[in-house]
Amino acid sequence: MATKSANPTAAPFSDAPINAKLTAQDKIDLLRTMVRIRRFEQTSLKYYHDGHIGGFLHLYIGQESVAVGSISLLGENDHVITAYRDHGHGLAVGMSMEECMAELFGKKTGCSKGKGGSMHYFAPDKNYWGGHGIVGGQTPLGAGLAFALKYKGLEGCCICYLGDGAINQGAFHESLNLAALWDLPVIYIIENNGYSMGTSQARSSAHPEAGLAVRAEGYDMAWAKIDGVSVYEIRAGVQEAVERAHKESKPTLLEILTYRHKGHSVADANAEKYRTKEEIQKYIQEHDPIEFWKKILIDEGVVGEDDYKEINKEAGAEAEAAAQFALKSPYPDESEIFDDVYWEVDNKTEAGRTGRHFFHG
Repeated sequence: MATKSANPTAAPFSDAPINAKLTAQDKIDLLRTMVRIRRFEQTSLKYYHDGHIGGFLHLYIGQESVAVGSISLLGENDHVITAYRDHGHGLAVGMSMEECMAELFGKKTGCSKGKGGSMHYFAPDKNYWGGHGIVGGQTPLGAGLAFALKYKGLEGCCICYLGDGAINQGAFHESLNLAALWDLPVIYIIENNGYSMGTSQARSSAHPEAGLAVRAEGYDMAWAKIDGVSVYEIRAGVQEAVERAHKESKPTLLEILTYRHKGHSVADANAEKYRTKEEIQKYIQEHDPIEFWKKILIDEGVVGEDDYKEINKEAGAEAEAAAQFALKSPYPDESEIFDDVYWEVDNKTEAGRTGRHFFHG
């Protein structure tokens, strides 16, 4: 079980084998990706308030280390699926800011052709399967991706992210049952930011002091609890689950403690009512994953303050350029509204022509 540390100078878990392999450039790249995510989110928030983005906007500010640390471990046959707070995961797998920002603006150049918006990023070419708006709806799909890997005899895994608010959904428990019953190489990661929309965990989820992931014991499944402020700790803990999936085809349930700096979504007008201002400021000042990682790298002599300022400046410019790209991009044509609903129809197969999309006969 991972233990918590708030002292970046100690660089806990830095000596874990997976972290000892990191080069100085690897560490800088992890920092850069986290900063890029944050500047993307800050820029999207600005353009949302300016009226260029409609619908919901669930920001990942404060949770960047979870996606970046865990996705940095994945290889060719590893897959990712997540919930509606999906921008950070998309950028972490290598999606461009342009396609991601254009999707927020509802433009044709977006990753989902402007039809999905904030909650529905997809990049199949990068083994990234969304982006799902239904709470817990991605969890059986994560089991399905893992089943496909096992069926094909591929050494890989599927990381399926969910919020702590999804742990009480029936589909999630059904997924855990099948994952354990069939020995599926799926890793469920609970990004525990403490709140289900505006409801605190204490008021929404019955659980022992050990945390949420202990529920895995009911399915005879391995589990661990990880402090999400530390990239080193995330990588060390998730790597154990990756090896379990790759070598043993066994599932794991991980709980990574984190905190969102903003509200549940931009439409959350009560973010400073169900949480105190003091609590929010404490996490921002003492548990910011980017500041934490930056301090570690400064202590290790990998970067300096000027290096960080340049990384931040470059990320901000990239995000603004993406917003300008989105502004100039066209909207989808109304004639395309029924495209990309069914593959069979788009590709004019027999099933698509006859309406038999799901059944034979």
